[in-house]
Amino acid sequence: MGVKRLFLILAMLIGVASSPFPFFSLSPLMAQINTDRVLLMGRNALYYEDYVLAIQRFNMVINVKPWLGEPYFYRALAKYYLEDYQGAEIDCNNAVERNPYALNHYVLRALCRINQDRYALAEEDYQKALSINPLDHNSLHNIVLCQIEQKKYERADSSLDVMIRHWPKEPEQYTMKAQVSLLRTDTIQAEKWTDKALELDEYDGRAWSLKAMFQASRKEYKEAETSLDKAITQMPRMAGLYVNRALTRYNQDNLRGAMSDYDACLDLEPRNYIAHYNRGLLRASVGEDNLAIEDFNFVLDLEPDNTIVLYNRALLLDNIGDYNGAIRDISAVIKDYPEFWDGYRQRAAIKRKIGDTNGAERDEFKVLQARLDAAAGKKHAVRTRKKSERNIEDYAALVEEDTHEEENEYVSEYRGKVQNKQTELHPEPIYSLSYYKRASETNTYVAFCPQIEELNIHRVLPQQLYLTDNIAPMTAKQTEVHQASAIALSEQLEQTPEDANLLMRRALDYYHIRDFENAVADMNALISIHNTQFTTQPSLNTQTTERSDNLLALAFILRAQCRFAQLEVSRTTASASDLRLGYLMVVQDYNKASDMMPDVPFLHYNIGCVQVQLSDYLAAQKSFSRALEIDPHFPSAYYGRGVAYILGGQTEQGLSDLSQAGEYGLYTAYNLIKKYSQTKK
Repeated sequence: MGVKRLFLILAMLIGVASSPFPFFSLSPLMAQINTDRVLLMGRNALYYEDYVLAIQRFNMVINVKPWLGEPYFYRALAKYYLEDYQGAEIDCNNAVERNPYALNHYVLRALCRINQDRYALAEEDYQKALSINPLDHNSLHNIVLCQIEQKKYERADSSLDVMIRHWPKEPEQYTMKAQVSLLRTDTIQAEKWTDKALELDEYDGRAWSLKAMFQASRKEYKEAETSLDKAITQMPRMAGLYVNRALTRYNQDNLRGAMSDYDACLDLEPRNYIAHYNRGLLRASVGEDNLAIEDFNFVLDLEPDNTIVLYNRALLLDNIGDYNGAIRDISAVIKDYPEFWDGYRQRAAIKRKIGDTNGAERDEFKVLQARLDAAAGKKHAVRTRKKSERNIEDYAALVEEDTHEEENEYVSEYRGKVQNKQTELHPEPIYSLSYYKRASETNTYVAFCPQIEELNIHRVLPQQLYLTDNIAPMTAKQTEVHQASAIALSEQLEQTPEDANLLMRRALDYYHIRDFENAVADMNALISIHNTQFTTQPSLNTQTTERSDNLLALAFILRAQCRFAQLEVSRTTASASDLRLGYLMVVQDYNKASDMMPDVPFLHYNIGCVQVQLSDYLAAQKSFSRALEIDPHFPSAYYGRGVAYILGGQTEQGLSDLSQAGEYGLYTAYNLIKKYSQTKK
């Protein structure tokens, strides 16, 4: 390996900025790592869910400065998102050892311990966090849940009293008080706390779920269904709510409605036992025998010895003419329940169908003997039974959970994706240039830009470039490819430093390895080269000029998205004035690109998104409107303008736009519609 290439590889690994090639420096000290910059690159990768790349960056800092706590903390966070809770806890231990005064070190370690069911140790960590900040709401909230998990209900109740003293208007404390009261079997007090939570916040989905439970226990099924409707509106991804609503519908004889709820539950949680079993019973009751058998087969895969399911499947096998299968299942049931007379009666009937008269008569004789010996009449059939109850006589009853258990939701900045720290009322993501995209669950719109298409057709770049609002995280192999590519391109640019195509390619490599600073530097160079060329060489042919202009426009777009990415990462730490200046520079770049490509709707949409960040809602409305003038079927633009209207106090117009976004396939709009429809002016 040559000396020059060795320097380039070292430079790639340490990321030291220097002119004219910002990624490397040929200093006499060879490889003095700029740890602050590498740490920032790791945080960039962490924010954009490139966890493997993030860990690589933090490893580099730890190797050079092992006494710092920060890189251990961030590496722990990356491992936490990769669900390596044990490894994350070890890194948190190192972070705490190096800096025992950082609240976040204890909070993250507590979450790692919770995910390993070590609730007592997690509670200790939260107590240490409270010694640093006695009013850390999240730590107090999670202490209560840890105490509940340890069945320390009295202590949990006391902890909630402390929270209520500090935050008397927060409804979640009252919902949790209701949960603790239920665990202490005080249902009257539990309902009082639930009503208090709903008095403070009528959109509290958990409180509505609890309210429905109390109503159902009083057989107020219509009211319970209404409460569950409200709970599902707020928490549409909670499978258990659909199971509960299905039971309220079943008790009102709305079988099709109940079946649709079980379908919805299984879409979210395909292995839900209760949903499969109950849907099987309902399918059987409406004559969908083969579909019901599929559900019972699934349950029997989970519980092969479940005799109640076996008997229900036997009845269906009889219906579809599989008599041997039906006899096999009923015989297995009778073996476990030798006094199950319905089973003998059913088996006798099936045996007669296949000509086994002797066998049928033996079963019928047993049933006759049981009738002669019976001292009481037939027991009234129940409509539902608890999951743990296995009385074979109740084979036709639907199943419900033994107890109402709320799924504990530990509050943290680290719950969900790293970037989900912004207010709920915000536009969809901006559209970015990327080699990688993933299909969106909610937005099926495909953005188009002829200049990008032209770039792809002429294979200017090594991969197809996409315009997407949903960038896919990279694999370790993809990261290595971009790192190697940046090294190779740096060698080429040393020979031809004014090659705009190479600068664009390297900038995209930098962007994908989350080195936004160097990507911006390459775009600065490309823009400068373009301006110089057209000042000194005005006679370039039309085709060359057009391609160069396209590349220039994309340079402004890429520089804007890199700057925007830097701002998003630093939004919680940067000053308001720095953020404002940064967002204005992003708008300026998008405006320059838009001047060159005036009929490309995503540029106006992106400008609108940044203007929302600047709280300039009127300007944002105009930008989204311009995007919609160009493409009236752009759902994210309707959604963004709806958000800008609502933030600007024009709720009626906002709801109209959100409705349009929903019609064009952006279904997340409906959650906002339901939330803000009560605040119309």
